[in-house]
Amino acid sequence: MPDLNRSIVNLCKRFAQTSILALLLVALSLGTSAAAWNPDKFNSGLPVGNAITDGKAILRYALPINNKEVREVQANLEDIANHLRGKRWSPINSDISKASVILRDRPDKLLKSVSDENKPAAEALIAQLNQDIAKLRDAVETKDKESIWTERAKVLDGVGQLEELMIEGFPYEVPSEYSNLPQLKGRATVEMETDKGNITLVVDGYSAPVTAGNFVDLVQRGFYNNLEFTRSEESYVLQAGDPPGEEAGFIDPNTGKYRAVPLEILVRGDSEPTYGITLEDAGRYRDQPVLPFSAYGAVAMARPEPEPNGGSSQFFFFLFDSELTPAGRNLLDGRYTVFGYLVDGKEVLKELKAGDKIQSAKVIQGIDNLVEPQAA
Repeated sequence: MPDLNRSIVNLCKRFAQTSILALLLVALSLGTSAAAWNPDKFNSGLPVGNAITDGKAILRYALPINNKEVREVQANLEDIANHLRGKRWSPINSDISKASVILRDRPDKLLKSVSDENKPAAEALIAQLNQDIAKLRDAVETKDKESIWTERAKVLDGVGQLEELMIEGFPYEVPSEYSNLPQLKGRATVEMETDKGNITLVVDGYSAPVTAGNFVDLVQRGFYNNLEFTRSEESYVLQAGDPPGEEAGFIDPNTGKYRAVPLEILVRGDSEPTYGITLEDAGRYRDQPVLPFSAYGAVAMARPEPEPNGGSSQFFFFLFDSELTPAGRNLLDGRYTVFGYLVDGKEVLKELKAGDKIQSAKVIQGIDNLVEPQAA
């Protein structure tokens, strides 16, 4: 193994197990000045205001689309969650009415962003959404909170599917220097079977194509099968991906070298990710990632703290806690690459600890979006 390659491996071995917790502790001890937080600066799908703490919602907002009407529908439906917790029925009815008007009276505005090929599917979705939103309204009229949550989730899933039909191709070119690494040109869904049950995550190649591609490639190879979770810190992180033996990451059998992936952060308002440098080191202290550490079960690439491009196979779930690691006010954003979110199995994730195993991991959707390396 070349000296540089060995150096990266040694760095990973030394720091990967400690850097994440250390950084979190620094965040807790130093805090963040309110003056440093200015969400009005950014122009992206994510709405201005309180940080979103639902991974599915973040994934919906992160889709690279530009359709005002569908974003209005989504925003109104997402907003119901805040009102429902406070039993504010009038604003809930208002949100449903606003979304319903667009779906019922302005389908042409929604369809204008859909290709001719996808229009039949989109039209069917809009028809289904009109039916589902009527059921949501009925649940609100009876003030059945459980049914409201269920029907709202169903409608939002349909809105997300409609938004995905609006995407045409991959939105930017990944730098050619990373053509030797797998890339995910879209999204993929991964299911993990663990000692405590199954969990499902969606990885987002639109925001982090190289990191997501590396992860999906390793899943396809069976790399994570039977690996233990090696670190668990309550309300902080659960980490896995360290293979048996001296190596701290994946050794590509085609090259015999440690596969290192770059730090990869897509900032709100940017057209493509920033590579190889933390946002802090880039002088972008106030900039927000499209995929933030603000949801329980955010999935991110671990790396040695002094080596932005030293990540490989180790990843971690961020165990978001609203008090200890508040959304938008922790020092992980812009320092580590978030490349997906847990979408099912929250109760299982809460039970997993160091020593538990990933019995198997498999891609259950989106494998066609994986682009294999062009050259070693």
